Amino acid sequence: MKTQATKRNFFQKAPEFIGEVQQETRKVTWPSRKETSLTTTIVFVLAVIAAIYFMIVDQVIYRALSWIIG
Repeated sequence: MKTQATKRNFFQKAPEFIGEVQQETRKVTWPSRKETSLTTTIVFVLAVIAAIYFMIVDQVIYRALSWIIG
């Protein structure tokens, strides 16, 4: 069983937690604006390529099934 000294409520723990979060946030290496825009562009390009690929595969399967089923 916990004693009263080790048992703390949310309002007693919150300031300590927030301080720890701030310390960890300072350690983060944030990407530059150029890195962010480059990776965003790459994601959009790859999403478009994937969409086109799946559209083609979908059409091939659709036409093959339509031909088989009649």
